[in-house]
Amino acid sequence: MRRGTVHAIVGENGAGKSTLMNILYGMYRPDEGTISIDGEPVVLHSPADAIERGIGMVHQHFMLADNFTVLENVVLGSEPRKGPALDFAGARAKIREISRRYGLDVDPDDLLEALGVGDRQRVEILKVLYRGARTLILDEPTAVLVPQEVDELFDALRELKGEGLSIIFISHKLDEVLSVADDITVIRRGTTVATADPRSVTARELAELMVGSELPSPQTTGSTVTDVVELAVEGLSVVDAEGRALLSDIGFEIHRGEVLGIAGVEGNGQAELTEALMGIRPVATGTIHLGTVDITGWSTRRRREAGIGFVPEDRIRQGLLLESPLWENRMLGHQTQPPNSRGPLIDRHAARVDTERIVAEYDVRTPSVDVLASALSGGNQQKLVVGREMSGNPTLLIASHPTRGVDVGAQAAIWDLIRAARREGLAVLLISADLDELIGLSDTISVILRGRFVATVDPHDVTPEQLGSAMTGAQDAA
Repeated sequence: MRRGTVHAIVGENGAGKSTLMNILYGMYRPDEGTISIDGEPVVLHSPADAIERGIGMVHQHFMLADNFTVLENVVLGSEPRKGPALDFAGARAKIREISRRYGLDVDPDDLLEALGVGDRQRVEILKVLYRGARTLILDEPTAVLVPQEVDELFDALRELKGEGLSIIFISHKLDEVLSVADDITVIRRGTTVATADPRSVTARELAELMVGSELPSPQTTGSTVTDVVELAVEGLSVVDAEGRALLSDIGFEIHRGEVLGIAGVEGNGQAELTEALMGIRPVATGTIHLGTVDITGWSTRRRREAGIGFVPEDRIRQGLLLESPLWENRMLGHQTQPPNSRGPLIDRHAARVDTERIVAEYDVRTPSVDVLASALSGGNQQKLVVGREMSGNPTLLIASHPTRGVDVGAQAAIWDLIRAARREGLAVLLISADLDELIGLSDTISVILRGRFVATVDPHDVTPEQLGSAMTGAQDAA
């Protein structure tokens, strides 16, 4: 790639994008071939070698410590010193300057565990810039951003380009690739199949190169909403350990056959809402009814057994056991129900057989159900989670970013699945940072800002730009 450019790498899940990037970052050793930096062949034995050579990587799954502050995460392994003492004041000033310069809006003294997914990604980007990287590898950097934040990120990338930095940009969002890239490489099953000029190729053509089909659309036609209320939430409030409000007076209904979309910038209460609905976080005030039954005081397990499926926003932290095989991950949250159990006992054989069905039905690319979840690409991990949650025949599905990190083919499959389940009467609470997805799949969209619903809109009458403005408080989406 050329210095001072953005080079995009696109391909379906399992095509080898992350493996290639891990080789460039020194995490894997290639069996053959060469890597050259500024015309000089190099051998990268470790990430430390890559960093020394000016290569920084923002991973699809963040490499951060929850119990550290932003500052401690950024300087970890590169602790600043002034003589024999640690120079945290200097590091704090440098972090603030980088954050201000590139619009990252990160406070170095925030504790990481208090940050949402979007803020965590910004910490990862800041960490790379702090180390003075000249080549940045960004793996799905816009997956958690709203349109305004994407624009801000792209402005920062252009400024980095102007300073002579090179950026490798990995994304499944082909419109973004065409917007920001100077060059595009398409890979399929570990092989480069094409190079493309973003000025002369379309998103449809890129999709065909990637998966052999045109770009999918999330658009839903026709209403399947019934008169039967599946989930009713009234006056819901949630507070933190210090008594500060995280959610205030949230109320809504979802009918059978209805998709209610929740739009909001990361960290405005979406995670707290799903945790309250799942019984993971206690409710301060308000009620939650599943059908006609008050489940406000129920345990998470009881809610699961009552028919609530849950796709969490962060599959790594909340949805998978990375060092366990796929068939064990299929049982998570459903271990008390068939086919995973027979009476009080776990039915390992039935769980394995059903995992093989999910692998085939949801195109989870793996040689075996005995493979560890950590060995799968991010998109294949997501397909496993979605397949698991839909396999319990839920009456209500709480889906946070269900297509995050998946390729266009898998994205289309998940959209088709949600549409089909909606036609069969499934009630869906859909939280997504993909505004086209929200508008296309939802029957109604509510906007959440600072823990409150501030607008409810008809997806047929709102644009992504209007929705994004309402999410940031800039204007009313209606």
